[in-house]
Amino acid sequence: MDEPPASALRSKRGSSMRVAIDLVKSGEAQACVSAGNTGALMAISRFVLKMQPGVERPAIASMVPTMRGRCCVLDLGANVDCSAVNLLQFAVMGSALYSIVEKVERPTVGLLNIGEEDIKGNEVVKQAGELLKGSGLNYFGNVEGYDIYKGTTDGVVCDGFVGNIFLKSSEGLARMLAAYLHEEFHRSAFTKLLGLISLPVINAFRKRVDPRRLNGASLLGLRGIVVKSHGSADSLAFSVAIQRAYDEAASGILERISAHLPEMSEPSAPMQKAS
Repeated sequence: MDEPPASALRSKRGSSMRVAIDLVKSGEAQACVSAGNTGALMAISRFVLKMQPGVERPAIASMVPTMRGRCCVLDLGANVDCSAVNLLQFAVMGSALYSIVEKVERPTVGLLNIGEEDIKGNEVVKQAGELLKGSGLNYFGNVEGYDIYKGTTDGVVCDGFVGNIFLKSSEGLARMLAAYLHEEFHRSAFTKLLGLISLPVINAFRKRVDPRRLNGASLLGLRGIVVKSHGSADSLAFSVAIQRAYDEAASGILERISAHLPEMSEPSAPMQKAS
């Protein structure tokens, strides 16, 4: 797990990760699910499978719980620096993934920014907003960090630097809230009794926000389906990641992405107003 991705790529050709991805390339398997090192998985997948036509960079996408259901967020760490075209491509891939997972034909897409106004953000984000407006996607506009958990849009696009910080901050917040609840319910005999009375509500809450039921981050943009499971996943969590890979393969996510990308990869291409 601590080995540099480049070392794993060069010297670990017989590793289970490399063998699994080779099986996807040869067509013997339709998808790969791994709980191994994320950097190594990304490096090997990109080297072996190559990128889909019209995709410059792969993106890591995952589903997060919201007040209205779930939201697909990408990129979560594969690309620290992105161009406006990269963000447009991420939006296309994220929309295809959300359509498959949530059975929504035209999911809404938001661009993560420091404000809702078009004048906000750096130049890359402003340019990405203009491209998204004319992309034909169901583009909502700029969204802020709190909009993700509000469920303002079905999908949210950002670069990997921002996305990874959002992901790790969310994980830290979840742990803190769980610790707070545990402390409060164990503060005295009375609160322990209240905890027992509230157990059905607590269990329902745990199930609703259980990260195991959202396990599985998709490596989008590759010429093959690769899903990254959390390294500490139990049997339930890993089964969810396998189901994600199955759904992507069965629904033809690679074909869906390929069908929408070529015309969007050219910044100079004529833009049509989004419906």
